[in-house]
Amino acid sequence: MANEATSTAGSARPSPPVSSPAATRRAVLNTLRGSSGNLVEWYDVYVYTVFATYFENQFFDSAEKNSTLYVYAIFAVTFLMRPVGSWFFGRYADRNGRRAALTFSVSLMAACSLVIAFTPGRESIGVWAAVILVLSRLVQGFATGGEYGASATYMSEAATRERRGFFSSFQYVTLIGGHVLAQVTLLLMQTFLEREQIEDFGWRIAFFIGGVAAVVVFWLRRSMDESLTKDQLDAVRSGADKSSGSLKELVRNHGRALLICFLVTAGGTIAFYTYSVNAPSMIKTAYEDRGMTGTWINLFSLIFLMLLQPIGGLISDKVGRKPLLIFFGIGGVLYTYVLITYLPTATSVAQSLALVCVGYVILTGYTSINAIVKAELFPSHVRALGVGLGYALANSAFGGTAPLIYQAAKNGGHVGWFILYVTIVIAISLLVYIFVLRNKAETVLDREQGRAFEQSTTP
Repeated sequence: MANEATSTAGSARPSPPVSSPAATRRAVLNTLRGSSGNLVEWYDVYVYTVFATYFENQFFDSAEKNSTLYVYAIFAVTFLMRPVGSWFFGRYADRNGRRAALTFSVSLMAACSLVIAFTPGRESIGVWAAVILVLSRLVQGFATGGEYGASATYMSEAATRERRGFFSSFQYVTLIGGHVLAQVTLLLMQTFLEREQIEDFGWRIAFFIGGVAAVVVFWLRRSMDESLTKDQLDAVRSGADKSSGSLKELVRNHGRALLICFLVTAGGTIAFYTYSVNAPSMIKTAYEDRGMTGTWINLFSLIFLMLLQPIGGLISDKVGRKPLLIFFGIGGVLYTYVLITYLPTATSVAQSLALVCVGYVILTGYTSINAIVKAELFPSHVRALGVGLGYALANSAFGGTAPLIYQAAKNGGHVGWFILYVTIVIAISLLVYIFVLRNKAETVLDREQGRAFEQSTTP
């Protein structure tokens, strides 16, 4: 499948048929159902980082000078579970359907958020508070690893042929939207509660909201159309198809595509966490003595990033995926130093907003299209597994560790090393974008016949 692997950067066929209004409405509805769960799951992911400074003393001794580092270490450790989750849920989605996998993953996220919300503090149960937090976050990392692959696959398959970039961009609209909701939750609490109250019980409310919202999404996802055909699912159930969701099949016959997926993701994921997690943390620190100013800056900039995603998707449907990825790669190589060096010392709201928003424009070249780029690499019988595993391995190695590495570099006075590290990883991905991917070439999605949304009916 080498040719298929290198033809992922484009919008596929020379003159695509225009989808009917009914097909477009169906794509819209399924995108909304699928992305609503994505929104809630990523709220559950980001509510941890947004409220970290408020609940760290509930789990670690306030006299411990490294408590903040421990909190971010837990955030990083959960990424070790993402490859496991991507393998489990990818196999599950390729063999049992995307809808079943997405419903399962959001259920796990809900359960763990509720556990964290109700876990007693260290003053009540000692070290067990931290143990429960770690275990809950590990399970959430497992669920998130499955969410990405199944969600990226579903939203790419649910899209109409001529608008795949646009529809699939809503994966990151809702992923970033989860971060926005976490910031809004914090902003509301800062408006109505004192800091001591947020540290005492407010952070628990934030986790509780995520758990309850995920339960609601569970019912929404049960009404989604299935994007695998009935024939494919029947073949798996009868035992006639043993290759769907098979790791052996993925590595043996689609190993090159898996490697490309990993390399495409590496630079994008490290930039995403550096720009959207580390940068807001820098702003929060810089403006901590100016009330809610830092929170407002982070909120507006993240909303800006969220609104950019459909625009990037639409552009890719016109010009192809490759130009956007190259734009991101070049921008990331040149701009990371500027962002990390000057953002912590910015003294005005306008300066801080400008620095972050320029970074978010660059980042959109990757985030808006990364789901469809990866989905176009793999055939349907290993698509969720391939997309999820390639993403999760790169995400665990480079993305989730970025906040921890930055914090450690900052504490040790070596921020320059962190900047060099991020720049090198983005540069490696840029080489892949330039020399491996081809633009506007036919993809696996285009060659597949009998698309599910032409045949399936909602049960």
